[in-house]
Amino acid sequence: MRKADRLFELIQILRTAKAPVTAAALARQLEVNLRTVYRDIAALQSRRVPIEGAPGLGYVLRRGFDLPPLMFTADEIEAIAVGMRLLHRTGDAGLLGAAESVLSKITLALPEALRAYLAAPSVYVSGHGAPPPPVADLAQIRVAIRDEHKLAIDYADEQGRRTRRTVWPFAVAYYVEATLVSAWCELRDDFRHFRTDRILALEVTGERFPVCGRTLMSRWLEKFGGREEGGARPS
Repeated sequence: MRKADRLFELIQILRTAKAPVTAAALARQLEVNLRTVYRDIAALQSRRVPIEGAPGLGYVLRRGFDLPPLMFTADEIEAIAVGMRLLHRTGDAGLLGAAESVLSKITLALPEALRAYLAAPSVYVSGHGAPPPPVADLAQIRVAIRDEHKLAIDYADEQGRRTRRTVWPFAVAYYVEATLVSAWCELRDDFRHFRTDRILALEVTGERFPVCGRTLMSRWLEKFGGREEGGARPS
């Protein structure tokens, strides 16, 4: 979990708590160690988030504090609705679940007069898209990209020839006909693009990239110039 997401989640836990929450309980819910909890609380307090308490006693969020409200124009609401519906074409179950959660949160934040724009936008999005991959877990791949962890995959090409690869994934591309993972391939010593429906086995190695993901993306753009055809040709 990114630090920004973790800080938001910490605030949400304290907002809904009916009694002081100990650092140990926060650590369990956030799946981090105690030191991280103490650092996060100190970071929020330094930003004037009114968290009160102390180690061993628990923490509370002073009543009346809330995150800034969201407000959107009608065009912005329709853009959100279209974007959320387009996610149904990716075949990525993790993103679909996240999209539903986003829609729920935004709906609650909107005034009644604007909720209709989100519930029934005046646009249509085709439901056709790439099917979910039979083996590869897209949520697991996206986590590996965020954490910059290598993947070990078994991959079959168009002729069905199977190879074992160690790759450094840095992007996922969702197309109507297929979903691709852009990565540096150690076997080919070059950039390659892997159709997720041809990944026969996948394992997150836990080994980090020797270069950061942003650097890989920059080098990929230098080589392919952002061209879809050149940058999205499967291995």
